[in-house]
Amino acid sequence: MSKILNPVKNAAVAGADSSRYRVVGVDGDRDIPTATASAACIIKASGLTKSYRKQNVVVPVLRGVDFQAEEKRITAIVGQSGSGKSTLLHLLGTLDQPDEGEIFFNGARIDNVSARERDHFRNTQLGMIFQFYHLLPELTLLENIMAPAMIRHGIFSYWKRRSELKERARELAAVVGLEHRLRHRPSQLSGGEMQRTAIARALILNPSLLLADEPTGNLDQETGTSILGLLQSLNEEHNLTIVMVTHDEYVASQCDALVRLKGGRVERLK
Repeated sequence: MSKILNPVKNAAVAGADSSRYRVVGVDGDRDIPTATASAACIIKASGLTKSYRKQNVVVPVLRGVDFQAEEKRITAIVGQSGSGKSTLLHLLGTLDQPDEGEIFFNGARIDNVSARERDHFRNTQLGMIFQFYHLLPELTLLENIMAPAMIRHGIFSYWKRRSELKERARELAAVVGLEHRLRHRPSQLSGGEMQRTAIARALILNPSLLLADEPTGNLDQETGTSILGLLQSLNEEHNLTIVMVTHDEYVASQCDALVRLKGGRVERLK
């Protein structure tokens, strides 16, 4: 990030504007009037299938999904519970591998590389946030934000750069409006504060793509709106590309693009 945002607090979100949408279906992309067709595709998947085994029963989750997200835009993945939303996001983030299909990031295939290469990809290119935060309870807010840097740089390199990284973590805490909570531990934070901390943590290594799994799903409406406003500000002011799973139709309506899953497939448009 070349500059720091002002803290976002209780951000108000404008009403839905259907002219912003780019809706993706199994028959290809269908542009609603003002969607831009020239934006670069940062991540793309084709023919993704994924099943899980429960004892002797094979449960199909994804049944041939095509997906793409354009750079510098917010793409929402929506659908009912069990439609495969989170599974798709986990495949895009290389947390799991598809049974069939391919995934490309900036033109390079990422689903069939080694575990070490997938780890490196996540640590250098992705920021990830989840519904339940996954903060480390024994660390302070500031230390939680810095945690990915500890993993990337290793203990010796991290200690050499500790002052620099701590300053960046402080700046990110200010971005998300938590500069006054640096020494607090997760048990001392509200749900919204924990999610803001998780967002700052996801940004510490300056990712190209942010994957968000139900980032407002565990929050009350006012706090969820504030988190959505923060994500929109990061997208608009820093051109951060975001792919977001949500069950909230209002949250989805505020995004630039929409992919709807039903029964493990991208829903056919009528």
